Amino acid sequence: MDKHIKQIALQHSDEIVQMWLNEIHSLKNENYTATISGDLFESTNREFVNVIFDSIKNHGSMESLEQFSEKIIHLGWPLSYITDGLQVFRRVTIEFMLTQTDKVDSAYFANVMTSVDLWIEPIIRQLVNEYSGSWENIVSLQRLALQELSAPLIPVLDDITVMPLIGTIDTERAKLIMENLLDGVIRHNSEVVLIDITGVPVVDTMVAHHIIQAAEAVRLVGATCILVGIRPEIAQTIVNLGINLDKFPTKSSLKKGFMSALELTNRRIEELDSKSANIESLIDSIRGE
Repeated sequence: MDKHIKQIALQHSDEIVQMWLNEIHSLKNENYTATISGDLFESTNREFVNVIFDSIKNHGSMESLEQFSEKIIHLGWPLSYITDGLQVFRRVTIEFMLTQTDKVDSAYFANVMTSVDLWIEPIIRQLVNEYSGSWENIVSLQRLALQELSAPLIPVLDDITVMPLIGTIDTERAKLIMENLLDGVIRHNSEVVLIDITGVPVVDTMVAHHIIQAAEAVRLVGATCILVGIRPEIAQTIVNLGINLDKFPTKSSLKKGFMSALELTNRRIEELDSKSANIESLIDSIRGE
């Protein structure tokens, strides 16, 4: 950046900032920041313009730019706030510089344009890159969190685990289901796994194929898979599509599947009514009733 242009910009920074603030307020309804409170908008604008001037005061240091972009992302503000703000700053700065001389020839005009571009362009690239990188990182973390929640394997008793599935199952999610299922069976030392499809809206050939693959994989590691949550419309669809689910047990509800899992692990549920009655009689006798 030309030293003379830089000196003018720093000496008249207050005037340039005020011109920019006046312009940026007119864009509030155009870059999706209209719902932001006035105080927050004003303070963030002040911080934004300070970051811009810090970049030439500190000889191109980008540390404050990184911090500012992270703040904008955490606030949930759009990228257009950054790009529009910098374009407006470029324009008002050039306009101001052209008013600082009585003679505006082509050489001076070119010098102003080049100097301001050399100042603003690196800031645009840095902020956009920081914004995009931080946003991609946040989206990646959110995607991982959603994936972990989309196919959980829940141990309910020793040797028995349940995987409740909710929503549409596509190829990517089916792969995740398979991985979580096999890892969970080994980790929890499961003998029986209940795959609950009560919350799966549609079971077509592809979905059934993925479920069959998962069940077969579970069998190969020494466990039994029971498919539960077979609603009447799902059963009809499976029959009409000619899908063969004979290789592993199916139940209409999680309760029935759990009862089968108990039997497969040599357990059963005992009725306690008679025992409860005996206990109540014993209590009554102690009370003398």
